[in-house]
Amino acid sequence: MRYFKLLMLLLLVSCGNEKVVQLPEITHSDFNKILDVSHAYLFYDETKADSIELNRKNLISTTNWLINVDKRLTLKQVLPKIIFLQDKKRNAEIHKNEDAKNYYTCHNTSITNLGFIEFTDVYYKEKHPNDFLIDEENHGIIFNTNSDIKIVRNNNQVLETSETKILEDIKSVFSENSKPKTLHLFFNKSLSFQDYITLKSLLNKLETQNLAIANEEYVFN
Repeated sequence: MRYFKLLMLLLLVSCGNEKVVQLPEITHSDFNKILDVSHAYLFYDETKADSIELNRKNLISTTNWLINVDKRLTLKQVLPKIIFLQDKKRNAEIHKNEDAKNYYTCHNTSITNLGFIEFTDVYYKEKHPNDFLIDEENHGIIFNTNSDIKIVRNNNQVLETSETKILEDIKSVFSENSKPKTLHLFFNKSLSFQDYITLKSLLNKLETQNLAIANEEYVFN
């Protein structure tokens, strides 16, 4: 707890004002140290109509970007700002570094330190699961809430699962010896950013052969 307060204090000081980002918590991350970075902050602000404020004054286009998002915000609030930042970097015509990545900053409770989830190649798009074609190669996972998660297979059979069972169920549904398949993710916009990061962190631990997670992530009402 003491170290987590320090993490939030560091965010406060680096922003140069009296605002704090409550970082989402994870128990696993592939990245625990990133060099050559600059920061952006998405604050939870109860005084604003949409409860969100973006501070991006310190972003440098040629660096790795650490995006610090308050875990209390929803995807509906966060994603327009994230897409704006992604487009800003992708469309840069000068001072561009193709090797620079984008990461969400998290509090990795397993090591009591920062952890990072990369989203450089993620493209957020609006699409409802009912409007997506499920076939032999393309399958879906629908996240309404942590307690309402569905795996949709090629024959439109639906397997209900949960946060604690999702990795086991994915491995069971998509066996190692099956043909290559793509898994498409659908997130309800009402999910909190904490819930979204928890699910992303879980899926990053998936080690099933012949199964790829699509770069496009779909959000729906």
